[in-house]
Amino acid sequence: MTTLITGASGFLGGRLAQLLAAQGEQVIVLARPTSDLRHLAGLPIRIVPGDLTDLASLRAAVVGMGVAHIFHCAACSTDWAPWKTYFDANVTGTQNLLEAALESPTLARFVHVSTTDVYGYPAIPCDESAPTRDAGLPYNQTKRLGELAVWRAHQDHGLPVTIVRPATIYGPRGKDFTVEIATLLRQRLMATIDHGRAPGGFAYVDNVAEAMIAAAHHPATLGHAFNLSDGTHATWADYVKLFSQAIHAKPPWINLSFAAATNLASVLETPHRLLKLPGRPLLTRHAVQLLGINQEFPIAKAKETFGFAPKISLEEGIARSAAWLHDRA
Repeated sequence: MTTLITGASGFLGGRLAQLLAAQGEQVIVLARPTSDLRHLAGLPIRIVPGDLTDLASLRAAVVGMGVAHIFHCAACSTDWAPWKTYFDANVTGTQNLLEAALESPTLARFVHVSTTDVYGYPAIPCDESAPTRDAGLPYNQTKRLGELAVWRAHQDHGLPVTIVRPATIYGPRGKDFTVEIATLLRQRLMATIDHGRAPGGFAYVDNVAEAMIAAAHHPATLGHAFNLSDGTHATWADYVKLFSQAIHAKPPWINLSFAAATNLASVLETPHRLLKLPGRPLLTRHAVQLLGINQEFPIAKAKETFGFAPKISLEEGIARSAAWLHDRA
């Protein structure tokens, strides 16, 4: 069967492409000419020029190549970007891909990568029966809108969809929770919120990718959404301690209360937003939500429905991340 992956130049999509190719799947990667695909070099993967903003290229990839499975991993997932960047990637791009998918006579499953952020950062993590909520942050807002478009395609047109909602994905090649945290630790700028007491909902990238593959082929996942994490209940204090030890860095010395961190993030964001300053604020409200609120969303549904069983432990995942950081230094 032929599988199309969007976002394979990125973190999760890239690892998914590697794993599927290793399993002997016929993998097609949709990529812009400027995409860095060095991590896929030497693999039996077909690279098709295209862009989520170009409907013609999407139709050529989806319909013209008889795709059976689509894994939609492409997204703007940073905690700071212009609204248009979020919207174009997370909403318009998803809508365009859905339009192409609806024209395919061979498609067996459309797996959409959403996020637990669509729940709107509740104080108590919820299961998949809870409604999504607009929390007023661009990533949450646009990922929610993109997911709603997927549900409409399923409900109104019968598109065979499965939605996964990973929490905090980390691992080799991960920018947010691997590269950036290592950088902040080494610069002595990493801060904890409420001493890192909040569970992080950590999900090693291989565990997420393997869950997506299993869900794509299981009949009981059709028309359902699934939270994904490793279920370790590890806190941010646990993660940062293990990470700092693995890269031989000192542990964080900065700690803020949730309220103080929220206020500081709002102050730091303001000049960037109003004056359109380059770069990103040192702290954002989105980051505060992730670091300060429990992200350990229940994964019982994934375990019961398609046998989700994360294989890589937190300790092993961090060790692999540290080894990758060392190799690229």
